[in-house]
Amino acid sequence: MTHDVTAPGPLGPKTQLSRTPAELGRALKEYTRPDLARSLVEIAASAIPFAVLWIAMWLAFVHVGYWLVLLLALPAAGFLVRLFMIQHDCGHGSVFKTRRANDWLGRALGVLTLTPYDHWRHTHGMHHAGAGHLDRRGIGDVATLTVREYRARSRWGRFAYRVYRHPLLLFGAGPVFVFVFQHRLPVGFLRGGAVHWTSTMSTNAGIAGVAAAMMWAVGVVPFLMIHAPIVVLASAAGVWLFYVQHQFEHTSWDGADAWRHPEAALHGSSHYALPAPLRWITADIGIHHVHHLSSRIPHYRLSQVLRDFPELRDVNRMTLRESLGCVRLTLWDEDTRRLVPFSAAGPLATAR
Repeated sequence: MTHDVTAPGPLGPKTQLSRTPAELGRALKEYTRPDLARSLVEIAASAIPFAVLWIAMWLAFVHVGYWLVLLLALPAAGFLVRLFMIQHDCGHGSVFKTRRANDWLGRALGVLTLTPYDHWRHTHGMHHAGAGHLDRRGIGDVATLTVREYRARSRWGRFAYRVYRHPLLLFGAGPVFVFVFQHRLPVGFLRGGAVHWTSTMSTNAGIAGVAAAMMWAVGVVPFLMIHAPIVVLASAAGVWLFYVQHQFEHTSWDGADAWRHPEAALHGSSHYALPAPLRWITADIGIHHVHHLSSRIPHYRLSQVLRDFPELRDVNRMTLRESLGCVRLTLWDEDTRRLVPFSAAGPLATAR
């Protein structure tokens, strides 16, 4: 007996599955055990190159020229993204066996990634618990309106949403604002309890301490001119990855009456089939449909899942080139059950 994946991939046909999403989720539990030696290797393979590249950028700044600093900023940003992905694994308890070890590594990495770990872990958990749920939008996701909601907005409301969804804001100024400024306060949880404030303020203190030490060691201007391009590039790449993981044409959104977690996890998350070097530097986060189906799987086992479950390879599969077309998809059409561009909203009244 086969199970139809209700939504086809961005360009491909429907995929026939031999088991339901819930059955697949249960079968993936055996992949959730972290391997200590492998985890330590992954941490070292991310942190050491990042440190070496930062030092190389400083030497280039002093002895060569700023053009080389900017050139080296690209791989350095890649390794910072990879460190964020390890922090992400900590939040899911998949780097070490104990929650304590995961949490303390996550908090330390949060100083480098400018992300308050405990606060982020809470909001990211809400994302996993409600991804694709029309009634739970607004926390840990990219704001998405339905066609009906967009049409019902005032002219100003539609303009504001268009500005928010513009690529220059969404992947340019927006990511910098989120990581550099928004993460400095527990936005959305100002009255959510001490953990959000403790997480945010302790991370801020750690960032200030590390930045002050680096400025003392290399100088204020060199530090800012070296680290700023790394942060800009890494934050933009991180937001782009998160965007394409759920913002593709045949993703899945449902109201409370129809939403089911296993189906939403599999149908609403993409398989971003990147070239091998990009898969490694992004810690295989592109295998996102598997990650949402079983979030405790360490990133280094996600590719093994695809080898062992070949039927999952073509579910919502999207190449790097195909993903560029996702930028124009901005509204969820509840009638056709797909993401559509603004033009699909049709003619709108302009009186309001």
